[in-house]
Amino acid sequence: MTSGKDSGGRRGARTAAFVVAGAATCAALAWTAVALTDSTATDAKSAPTCTYTPTGSATKSVGVPTFDTVTARRPVMYSLVTSAGTITIQALTTQAPCTTNSFSFLAGKKYFDGSKCHRLTTQGIFVLECGDPAGEGTSDPGYSYPDENLSGAAYPTGTVAVSKAQPGRNGGQFFLTYGDPTLRMPPQWTPFGNVIDGLDVLRKIAEKGTANGSTDGRPKEPVVIKSFTVQVLPA
Repeated sequence: MTSGKDSGGRRGARTAAFVVAGAATCAALAWTAVALTDSTATDAKSAPTCTYTPTGSATKSVGVPTFDTVTARRPVMYSLVTSAGTITIQALTTQAPCTTNSFSFLAGKKYFDGSKCHRLTTQGIFVLECGDPAGEGTSDPGYSYPDENLSGAAYPTGTVAVSKAQPGRNGGQFFLTYGDPTLRMPPQWTPFGNVIDGLDVLRKIAEKGTANGSTDGRPKEPVVIKSFTVQVLPA
């Protein structure tokens, strides 16, 4: 998944890389030409530890997570409270332990609080993208980590997966699907959760469209993350 549409020079290559607009054929070509994917990434699902590599490029620096093979695999739920309503997510801690550990860490540091979701797509793929404190779709949290859980990965309604600010650099950006894609989405974005409540919230956001009336842009009504919290469930 590419990052959101940006203004000025930041928009350049990323906007050209992927614009879901026009005929389905053009959209499909745009999708397969996404610059911000890494088809050679390693599947880390079975890795006993996770590697978080500092990037030195955080918009909002909160440190780097550690990984404990026992606690990081405990089942958790995420509560994403937005200005449009609350979305509840079941985290895929077993399938994507490195990713869910990172998002739990960032949530605990209030990394997402006050940030705006920067992208909405309404044709071909149906996603809301969030997770950049600057609201531009260009930043990472100051570290990156490999893909995981990509074997057979698909992105049907309710999927929550990692977006990438740059190829091979997973960080804090993510997308939520509010409809089944009508284009093929290759398994290049780590799925790390499923929406179990709040799809109506996502669909209401989508119904209002984008700010510029296109099929790929900022939500017409700004969507602000008020809080992103984690609840550890019984094993």
